[in-house]
Amino acid sequence: MNLSPSHPTEPILLSAARISTFDGQRPLTGASGFFFERDGALYLVTSRHVLLDEPSQHFPDRIEVELHTDPDNLTRSTGLSMLLYREGKSMWRDGKDGGGEIDVAVLEVDRTVLPQGCVLQAFTPAHLPVAGDAIEVGAALLVVGFPLGFHDLLHHLPVVRQAVIASSYGMRFQGKGYFLTDARTHRGTSGAPVLMRDPGATAAGQPLPWKLLGVHSSRMDIAGRDQTQDEALGLNCAWYADILMTLTGPRTSRT
Repeated sequence: MNLSPSHPTEPILLSAARISTFDGQRPLTGASGFFFERDGALYLVTSRHVLLDEPSQHFPDRIEVELHTDPDNLTRSTGLSMLLYREGKSMWRDGKDGGGEIDVAVLEVDRTVLPQGCVLQAFTPAHLPVAGDAIEVGAALLVVGFPLGFHDLLHHLPVVRQAVIASSYGMRFQGKGYFLTDARTHRGTSGAPVLMRDPGATAAGQPLPWKLLGVHSSRMDIAGRDQTQDEALGLNCAWYADILMTLTGPRTSRT
């Protein structure tokens, strides 16, 4: 679903969603996510550890996503509650590859429960990089999300952090399905889209003129860092976005 509001708000700000996790009625954490559309189905994408994280004993049973409800007035919004389990089985999809589990999850959004007048923007497979795209180390990126839950409380919009590609794009860093970004990030940014401007799409006037390169997961640090002498690396893991083609594909091709 790609609905454009009658307002000069940049569409990229309507592609991200603020996620709150709950155990019943008990609030747990806040995170980021974004919308992805394929073959008529709409998905919410975020980090897997937002929905389930055994090491930290994080076991939510539902999430709430904030949605705009008036294309002419972005101060109006509502929370959409989405169950994570049905009859004991998870409703989301995640995956793994030869390097292990991938910290990305998708949850299909039931369009019939979207509020009337819902305003959002969704990425599609056309936004994923293809062979031959010039994506170089040091290229400028944007990370669109809700660091520490911070956002425009009046208009319910995310904020954007600048980043650059910090490892060879297309190469699996240390054999894992992610690349590195150099950016200042915080808790709550997990699940945010990692984007690079697409000049061709900009010239064509497309509403989302961006390449969807990855899904921000977490900050990277090194064991043994002297916290009194050494600053944090300031590097982050971004899982390659092509995993979305597996997670949103026919059930038989999902892992």
